[in-house]
Amino acid sequence: MTESAASNNENAQALAGLRVLDLSRILAGPTATQLLADLGAEVIKIERPGAGDDTRGWGPPFVCDAEGQETRESAYYMSANRGKHSVAVNIADPRGQDVIRQLAATCDIVVENFKAGDLARYGLDYSTLKKINPRLVYCSISGFGQTGPNAGRAGYDFLVQGEAGLMSLTGNADGPPMKAGVGIADLLCGMYATVGILAAVQARHTSGVGQYIDISLMDAQIAMLVNQGVAHLTDGQVPPRRGNDHPTIVPYGTFPTLDGTFILAVGNDGQFERFVTQAGAPGLATDPRFATNRARVCNRDVLIPLISAFTAGLSAENWLSVCKAHNIPAGPVNDLAQVFASEQVAARQMKISLPHPVAEKGYVDLIGNPLKMSDTPVKYTKAPPMLGQDTIRILADQLGLSDETLRDLAGSGVIEGHFKE
Repeated sequence: MTESAASNNENAQALAGLRVLDLSRILAGPTATQLLADLGAEVIKIERPGAGDDTRGWGPPFVCDAEGQETRESAYYMSANRGKHSVAVNIADPRGQDVIRQLAATCDIVVENFKAGDLARYGLDYSTLKKINPRLVYCSISGFGQTGPNAGRAGYDFLVQGEAGLMSLTGNADGPPMKAGVGIADLLCGMYATVGILAAVQARHTSGVGQYIDISLMDAQIAMLVNQGVAHLTDGQVPPRRGNDHPTIVPYGTFPTLDGTFILAVGNDGQFERFVTQAGAPGLATDPRFATNRARVCNRDVLIPLISAFTAGLSAENWLSVCKAHNIPAGPVNDLAQVFASEQVAARQMKISLPHPVAEKGYVDLIGNPLKMSDTPVKYTKAPPMLGQDTIRILADQLGLSDETLRDLAGSGVIEGHFKE
């Protein structure tokens, strides 16, 4: 589809016409390719016959079928694979490698997250595939990158959160280092990968050729250190863990109430004055120890106990009401049931449902895409596919393989798919 044709088609999505060969699994790569699929790209997910993406087995919970029995579709797998076509090919088999090369010749983008050098053994590395398709944008996602002393190491989110410093900043000061509750290193790496891929596609409009993208969990996690990382580079100090408190804004954290906790996020001196006035201690706003944010940061050990004593006397709901009425940033600490039951989530369509062929309810509930685009909105085209759901159709339609050839490949274990009888 040409750019002018796409602009004249009110139903076209932003990435309509792009085809992605997804050789990734687990979370970072699938996060990137799911985002590309949401935006209209055709994503062909390559999986191992028999096992598929590793995350298919990472449960419970699993989607249950009409008889209430667990399927092979784990919630983890479902979280990052909607909108894709599953093609099961054994890339360790030379015939399978040939199938992948043929597919790569028809694609705009390849995304993979094998260990550095692994795909070269199969003739599926960038150097090989760019000779077949010079316009290919090839993105390699790894734990530590394609260069450096750790290039050959396998990378997992938990390891990287620790090694790249995030865990040293997370947790209470008197407790052990803690990882984040979700795979944030994987997720952020997937987001950076998507940005790099789209930048390379844009550059291709001018150059006419693709390029290679090397992105690692470690690098992405270090980039995520932002203000804490630059603070260390500025003063040479190693930032301590502060629990829910902010390193350079006070008061900014969780505070006790009669029935739990709430979040108070005072971002400027005016908000602080309004808060302490409502707390019955307006004099704190003019106290030299607390009158400015810098003073409050320097005297946090005095101020935080004072504020905690104020907040502990009322319920969380009361404080949230007071703060809302006086334009003081505050909020609850919700569990996931409360999150997905909220009116805001419904209004923003952050919980979606998609039809699924074997799910007990006939559909699966998933998390929506946060992008809200006026002219080329996100579209949810299909639920995460079952293993090999699209193998036969894709290989027949895009590569022109005959039914006889496909059955021979399936019988030899090179591919796995579902034939129409």
